[in-house]
Amino acid sequence: MWQQIVESFVIPGELTLSLFTAIITALALSFFIAMVYRNTHRGLNYEPAFLTTLVLIAPVVAMVMFFIRGDLVLSLGLIGSLAIVRFRTPIKDTRDMVYLFWVIVVGLGCGTENWSLALLATILIAIIVFLLFAFEYGRPRHSDFVLVVSGSSEQFPEETAGIIRDYSSRSRIRSQDLIDNSWEIVYELRFTLEQVNKTEEFIRSLKSLPGVEKVSLLAPQLALPM
Repeated sequence: MWQQIVESFVIPGELTLSLFTAIITALALSFFIAMVYRNTHRGLNYEPAFLTTLVLIAPVVAMVMFFIRGDLVLSLGLIGSLAIVRFRTPIKDTRDMVYLFWVIVVGLGCGTENWSLALLATILIAIIVFLLFAFEYGRPRHSDFVLVVSGSSEQFPEETAGIIRDYSSRSRIRSQDLIDNSWEIVYELRFTLEQVNKTEEFIRSLKSLPGVEKVSLLAPQLALPM
């Protein structure tokens, strides 16, 4: 009996080499994917911990696939465990979900010993990602802002509307308040990419108007492009 127990812990050399190769290959490819994510990410919601997640998912998935190896019982057990565990981590950027699927697929490929296909697919997808990043695909052609102008006078400066028309492509009054000698106007503005570079000049022009005390230009976007 003891001999059988000892033999159960003995792993064949070929099986050990395959497991080692699958994990190392998945780790290398997932590390490459994490570097692609770091170099092409835009926005303020960058989380360094997400890079560690990308690096670790592929080796774990590869190990799971290596253990299953077509075993129906283990497959059903894996599905049952995933059904019990609930992942409630919110994903702020939909592009992060694409990278998660990417490393999972790489882990599946390495765990089934399709190392060459996993490598080729990773390189092709990385090229596509860099091309989209280089050509700024999906980047908006305009930027929306909220302008808040306040001051102290008996009435709103008439020149405000003219300056806004000169420096923006579209404007709309959101709110307009007048209390005693104080007033405040809130505008919704749209700037083209060329007009965005002139926002400092735009703010100075508004501040130079008589009666204007404060000018604030706010970007309502949750994730601003870097």
